[in-house]
Amino acid sequence: MLNAALLLLLQALSLILFFNRWIAGVSLKLLRRHVFDEVDHTFEPTVTVVVPMFNEGARIRVTLESLLALRYPEGKLDIIVVDDCSTDDSFDHASAIARASGGRLKVTRNPHNLGKRRSINRAVASTRSEIIVSVDSDVTVSPDAVRHMVARFTRPDIAAVGGWVDVRNKYDNWLTRMQTVKYFLSYHFLKNIEWAFQRVMCLSGCLTAYRREVLVELEPVLENRQICGVPIKYGEDRFLTRQIIKAGYRTTMSLDAVCWTDAPTRLMDYFSQQLRWRRSNVVDYVGGMTHVWRLNPIIAVHYFTLFLMLLAYPALLAHAILSGNLFPMLARQVLLAVVFGMGYWWKARKMPIDRVSPLALIPLALILPVIYALLTPLALFTLDSGSWETRHHEDADADAEEHEDDEDEASEPVLVGGSAAVAAQVAAVASGPVPSGVTASVSARAELPA
Repeated sequence: MLNAALLLLLQALSLILFFNRWIAGVSLKLLRRHVFDEVDHTFEPTVTVVVPMFNEGARIRVTLESLLALRYPEGKLDIIVVDDCSTDDSFDHASAIARASGGRLKVTRNPHNLGKRRSINRAVASTRSEIIVSVDSDVTVSPDAVRHMVARFTRPDIAAVGGWVDVRNKYDNWLTRMQTVKYFLSYHFLKNIEWAFQRVMCLSGCLTAYRREVLVELEPVLENRQICGVPIKYGEDRFLTRQIIKAGYRTTMSLDAVCWTDAPTRLMDYFSQQLRWRRSNVVDYVGGMTHVWRLNPIIAVHYFTLFLMLLAYPALLAHAILSGNLFPMLARQVLLAVVFGMGYWWKARKMPIDRVSPLALIPLALILPVIYALLTPLALFTLDSGSWETRHHEDADADAEEHEDDEDEASEPVLVGGSAAVAAQVAAVASGPVPSGVTASVSARAELPA
């Protein structure tokens, strides 16, 4: 009797999650179209783009070249790179780009390793720009990304606007193709409920714009994140977004503001990434229990359902194994993967992007049991970890974590035995030439031609 009740509960959660993500999400996008389309292209505030950097090596050049190609009014854009005590030649590469930038790029260096969020806070304190744009050090940004994001600050209580993170290395192998579909679905479908009420619960640090005054207001909260007295660095973008919403502000998105970065190409790197994101999700969901219920009831139900499914999926998987229904469960997940993949193919057909096969999502249906059966419990027992796990940096404690929330719903089952899909974010290339001209390596204010 208890097993039957548990199974019924899990199936009900799956149905609610599926309804929220797909039926309600698409319906709200149609009913609240004005929220999704609301822009003010006359708003041209001063902007500082902040790039926290740690051990990027020569790859930082591609990121900075794309930022120097941004189209924004002259005299209203700064670019600041904050080197978090890299142990490689990252600082030299960034300084070389600064020297060639004609005074449009500034490079600073922390006195000691501070981590990503505190590096950004340090840059925020050094500028008076109205908008701070956070850009991870291994992404490239579309030329009009900043314009599209600032146009979304249509009301004073909108404090943050996120861009769309796409995958750069789409065709490397089956794993990157799978992630390409996941990330696309996340931005174009799975965030619709949150976007409709301007309460997007996680904005990726790959590309997000913030009101500076809000970052200053929240600095004391952001500076000292701990679990049982142990400082943690993972999940900082998700944590920041939730703190912004908790403080009473709104968050929204622009799919016209695009950046690209590389997705993991090896399965073990992918699993390490998923483990880190699961830690982030668990900590965030627990922290949100105190205040998310005060938001719109639809947002609250959606949030709590995601948390419950994160914890319940291993139980659903265990029941399927013990009852001899694992293969039927996997078959249903494969079918859903095909359906969602076709949805991706249809939605992306008119977009100026490279598409992968709609069947590329199928492997996800087969690796979900591994991810949730092993990584979710492991995440619960390693919440105090601070390592970067997807890169092999020599000093894990000095790791300036980036991309920790690229796949903001990574812990949510994408295909729960008949339920919803979740997708992530991370991805790839769009760079412009570095303008010629020579000045000091660590230069002051950036001025871009309109």
